[in-house]
Amino acid sequence: MIELRNHTRQGFKFDTVIMNPPFGTKNNSGIDMAFLEAALGAIVPHGAVYSFHKTSTRDFIVKKFEDRGLRVTVLAEMKFKIPQMYKMHRKREVLVDVDFIRITGKLSDCGG
Repeated sequence: MIELRNHTRQGFKFDTVIMNPPFGTKNNSGIDMAFLEAALGAIVPHGAVYSFHKTSTRDFIVKKFEDRGLRVTVLAEMKFKIPQMYKMHRKREVLVDVDFIRITGKLSDCGG
């Protein structure tokens, strides 16, 4: 995200941003939204952001960005296998329901 912000500060804009941000749970609540905001700020008008998010956050994401005049489309529903990476993880792996979404629209309407 820092690199994306550095590029936009230098005047670079992108037609498309594709990302797999952190899911924003436990100690990093809301980080997924920070990544989406940075991506939306880095694209040209009528560009597109493609991103993976937990299915459980779908309604929130759709409402947040549709309320700002953007279109949110769920392109695919899938399962991510998340391995045990931290001591706090109790299981060897967990299957997480995930959406692959696209956000498009006239970005001057998004206010961000």
